[in-house]
Amino acid sequence: MSNLTKRILTSVLLLPFSFYFLILGGNELKFFLTIILLIGVYEVFNSFKKLSSKFYLLIILTTSLYSIYFLQRETFLSNFLLWFAISISISSDIGGYIFGKTFKWKKISKISPNKTLSGVIGSYLFSILTLVVFNKFLSEANLNISRLYFVPGVLLAVVFSTVSQLGDLSISYLKRKENIKDTGRILPGHGGIFDRIDGLMFVVILALIIYQFGHLK
Repeated sequence: MSNLTKRILTSVLLLPFSFYFLILGGNELKFFLTIILLIGVYEVFNSFKKLSSKFYLLIILTTSLYSIYFLQRETFLSNFLLWFAISISISSDIGGYIFGKTFKWKKISKISPNKTLSGVIGSYLFSILTLVVFNKFLSEANLNISRLYFVPGVLLAVVFSTVSQLGDLSISYLKRKENIKDTGRILPGHGGIFDRIDGLMFVVILALIIYQFGHLK
């Protein structure tokens, strides 16, 4: 079975499972996030040797999981912002992977050799498509992303996608410094927890900052 096939099958099983706990919220979500935290902590201490890397990853992981829990339980706006952030992060990753594998244009970073210009373009295109889908959903209530968050929806999608890609690069940089390919093997085709949620962690933290300081309450 190819790595791409494993990656697709894992996503098909993992995403509905994760969304199930996000929708439930409450103690069920706490349990799910605690499991992710425990696996993430294990990966940090099992894969990384440098204290600075361990400290950085643990701070990012715990802050991102708290951000998910906080945004999910607050208000309609915070919950919707969380879903938008997660969707952009996922679509950005998928777009980057598909375009990067298909077109194979110029490589853009020595940190992550698989990162290409075509992948970056794919990430932005898929993020914009996600915005269109969300606005279509909101149009029935005579709303759109821009009206909800007081910033242009395209800008928000592009910022989330950019942060997701930069977050991915930052984790790749730490792994490259210590000659680590994957942080674990728990997710076939993806590697470990950090290999799967690298960009997402940074996006949900940004979503929390936007909610807290962007007058969205």
